Amino acid sequence: MAPQADEDGTAGPKNTVQEADAEKAVDPQVAAAIAAAEAAGPASGESVRVDSWIWAVRLIKTRSLGAAACKGGHVRVNGQNVKPSHSLRVGDEVRLRHEGRERIVIVKRLIRKRVGAPVAIQCYVDNSPPPPPREAVAPVGIRDRGTGRPTKRDRRELERLRGLLGGGAGRPDGR
Repeated sequence: MAPQADEDGTAGPKNTVQEADAEKAVDPQVAAAIAAAEAAGPASGESVRVDSWIWAVRLIKTRSLGAAACKGGHVRVNGQNVKPSHSLRVGDEVRLRHEGRERIVIVKRLIRKRVGAPVAIQCYVDNSPPPPPREAVAPVGIRDRGTGRPTKRDRRELERLRGLLGGGAGRPDGR
């Protein structure tokens, strides 16, 4: 008995992995960018420098900042401080302290060239704690442009708003 053809003309059961991938189908531009990133990635057996990788996946703005972070001890791979030339492998845990926040990522894909944000996110698993909440309060003491130099009265009001004065009229001790 020959297998019956499905609606699309193929015979036999469909591959559920392919179906799942088709359901997750991404924007064609993102798919093209992913293919370009994989083509630009290292060949089998080659490695990627850690400073280059953290720049390529957009954890750091420039590669030189990535190298400086490594030299300063702000980058750890699998729990050890590393030099910028350290080779990464798939599955490594990278911890990066940058801009007052610690990022913890697991390497999923090695790339060398900087890619767009949607592609970069697919190159790692982010295990970072959530960022601290931004202050909901508007910044105190910002003056409009073109208002000129603050008067003595304006300066005192700004200091009172900032909490530098104790609330008294003229002296810091409130007398």
